[in-house]
Amino acid sequence: MSGSDSVTAQEEATDTLEGLSHYDRRALDRLIFFSDAVFAIAITLLVLNIAVPVIRPGAEGTEFTPALLATVPSIFSYALSFLVIGAYWLAHMRTFHHVVRFDRRLAALNLLFLLFVAFIPFPTALIGAYGSQLGAVVLYAATIAITGLVLNLVWFYISHDHRLLAKTVTTQLIRERTRRYFTVPLVFCASIVVAFVSIPVARLMWPLAYVIVLLLSGRSHAA
Repeated sequence: MSGSDSVTAQEEATDTLEGLSHYDRRALDRLIFFSDAVFAIAITLLVLNIAVPVIRPGAEGTEFTPALLATVPSIFSYALSFLVIGAYWLAHMRTFHHVVRFDRRLAALNLLFLLFVAFIPFPTALIGAYGSQLGAVVLYAATIAITGLVLNLVWFYISHDHRLLAKTVTTQLIRERTRRYFTVPLVFCASIVVAFVSIPVARLMWPLAYVIVLLLSGRSHAA
């Protein structure tokens, strides 16, 4: 093998996980494992917001159905936040799929992102209990929006000038990911404005974010 072939092979190796230094690989593995644990705990805590209805002894026949229906708002907020956290976990997984280098700023930004992920169960509980209150709606939408914007910050730091990305990652892929990652926070930000006019309409906007994400995903795969 010539000297130039050897240099080319080494450059290609740095664009794969196998090309990571021992320190970088261990650091990235620990970051990803820790992130997955935070996602798993946050998504599990959501179900604790759904309380089993308390019915007076002997009144099960008349009170069970109304009490069960009273849990619908909590079930709705659970399902919605499950989708939110699940979507952010998938985006986080895709974000780190092409990462080939590690630095401490990446770790700090990732921790900031996880800070908001771990907070999501709290506004979820509020929206389940007080979904008709403007404050609960605004706090929930703001939390989801800020979480998505911080994820975009992580992605920008990783992808800008291919700082931590493999050189084989195209500019088109970077732009497509950026556009998709902005969808959820933008819809939730818009819902905050709408909430001051109509809370029910604002809440209906939230599932719309995932319809748009699915459409963007289908378009990118078709291309």
